[in-house]
Amino acid sequence: MENYKVYPVFDINIVKAKGAYVWDDHGTKYLDMYGGHAVISIGHSHPKYVSNITNQVNSIGFYSNSIKIPVQEELAHELGELSGFPDYHLFLCNSGAEANENALKLASFETGRKKVLAFKNGFHGRTSLAVAATDNPKIQAPVNPTDHIDLFELNDLEGVSAALASNEYAAVLIEGIQGIGGIYEPAQGFLESLEKACKETGTILILDEIQSGYGRSGKFFAFQYTNVKPDLITVAKGMGNGFPMGGVLISPRFEAKFGQLGTTFGGNHLACAAGLAVLDVIKEEGLIANSAEMGDYIKSQLAGVKQIKEIRGKGLLLGFEFAEPVKEIRSKLISDYKIFTGAATSPNVLRLLPPMGIGKTEADTFVNALKEILS
Repeated sequence: MENYKVYPVFDINIVKAKGAYVWDDHGTKYLDMYGGHAVISIGHSHPKYVSNITNQVNSIGFYSNSIKIPVQEELAHELGELSGFPDYHLFLCNSGAEANENALKLASFETGRKKVLAFKNGFHGRTSLAVAATDNPKIQAPVNPTDHIDLFELNDLEGVSAALASNEYAAVLIEGIQGIGGIYEPAQGFLESLEKACKETGTILILDEIQSGYGRSGKFFAFQYTNVKPDLITVAKGMGNGFPMGGVLISPRFEAKFGQLGTTFGGNHLACAAGLAVLDVIKEEGLIANSAEMGDYIKSQLAGVKQIKEIRGKGLLLGFEFAEPVKEIRSKLISDYKIFTGAATSPNVLRLLPPMGIGKTEADTFVNALKEILS
């Protein structure tokens, strides 16, 4: 393997996983409070998930979208019902970046406009349009079309409204809760005002729920803490619980046009089997309510810790901001307490994105470890 280079943050080889725990090749057990970038929604190796994928691959694992795939229709129906958007169409793809690419293309097709309004500290993926709309120059290559993207401060309603009044923008792209940027939420009333401005100017409102969706925030989508109804909703990460999967929920206002969107692997039989297992487990085990309960519990247990400047987020999408970088805290959590956590674009923010089925045992393990490190 001399010609294959990887650059892991931690030199740990994980070979086994179950529930909220993973094991390395030496048999050491770790508590996963990061969920592999918020991907592990229902827990590692959930029996229903394993069974669904195994049964599906034993019959057919893949065929192209040129034929009817009933499991796609089943997934679209279940997702619509559980999310509260049963009248939206579903386009299936392979990742969050691809979901955002297709959503932005749809908005441009619909409006005939070229410009996109996005927000500072946002993250939308690493493909061409998605990375251009991401506030991180380090990952933008010269080929990325950043001249079509305007970035505004989150919650700058006056600036955003003035920009949209030009009628130049195809879309506004915003996260339900900014994830990688540091767990920042739209201010109360901001999304409602943004939706109103979009409607008045014919701009498509795209809610990026790739990290904040699928129940993690304590609602199916984080924006459902408001009354907003977006034109397009993008999903991925927890959608497949580790199986590569993404999607765009598309408002009925859009007219389906043959060949406008397409994908080779998106919505394949195995992905849909994984996606159905995720939705079934979320519903059967009450994981959305559990996310809300466990998130509130963790926040309550750490509310009085003086070294934590601010606790942000909802449900099991949490960010803890410190006065100094958290690199050493994360390292100690791994080396001394065998707990995985996440970082953010801001070096001072520790992120928590565990499987949504964790209980007080796992929550207390993390809380007590963090308190010991800080003391």
